Amino acid sequence: MTKDKLLVNLATNGYNVGFGAKKHFASYDIITKCPYWISFVTLSVGVLQLGYPEFNYNKEISIGLIITGIASLFLNFFNSDKNKYDLVGIELTQIYNGLRSLYYKVKDSEKTDFEEEEKEMDEFLNKYYSKAISKQVFLADWYAHFKFFGEMQIDWVNEQLNFGFFKDKIPNSFKIFMSIVILIVIVAILMMLFGNSFPETAEIISGSKCQFIISID
Repeated sequence: MTKDKLLVNLATNGYNVGFGAKKHFASYDIITKCPYWISFVTLSVGVLQLGYPEFNYNKEISIGLIITGIASLFLNFFNSDKNKYDLVGIELTQIYNGLRSLYYKVKDSEKTDFEEEEKEMDEFLNKYYSKAISKQVFLADWYAHFKFFGEMQIDWVNEQLNFGFFKDKIPNSFKIFMSIVILIVIVAILMMLFGNSFPETAEIISGSKCQFIISID
């Protein structure tokens, strides 16, 4: 393997390992912190509902709080393994740092044969595959994007992969989610602006189509 190809491979594997480490830390944070925040927000909103019982959307808010409370119960299933996510995250971070050191070693080398460095890279990857936990908490992927690009030293990875903001730093599932939200908001605004005119417009369009078909016949 040439020097340039090895540097790209090291950066790619560094991204996978580093992002994996942050995903484990994200799962740990969600398991340990979310239930407390959900409890606090639920109690706070409940108190506000008691203070303002005439609020029009109290029923909808109560339903949302109940659903949120049920979601927090599912986090308890991960509670027994929460420390594993933290420990594995630390181990993967150590592997990430090892790959970074190897990257700069190869970059500064004048050699043409990097067989030894390739083996060292494979050893790091084997450790990664043996340590990583495949089952992660819901939304850990979104949170991991923030933690990886916002908290981790990734200059050496970015040197080879050239991360883009929209392409790489925003999760694809979040893009789809926001597209759906924007579409729903647009439809809701149109409904508020035009009200009951939608059915009338639909009838006019349908009638026009019928007349057009009859005229053709």
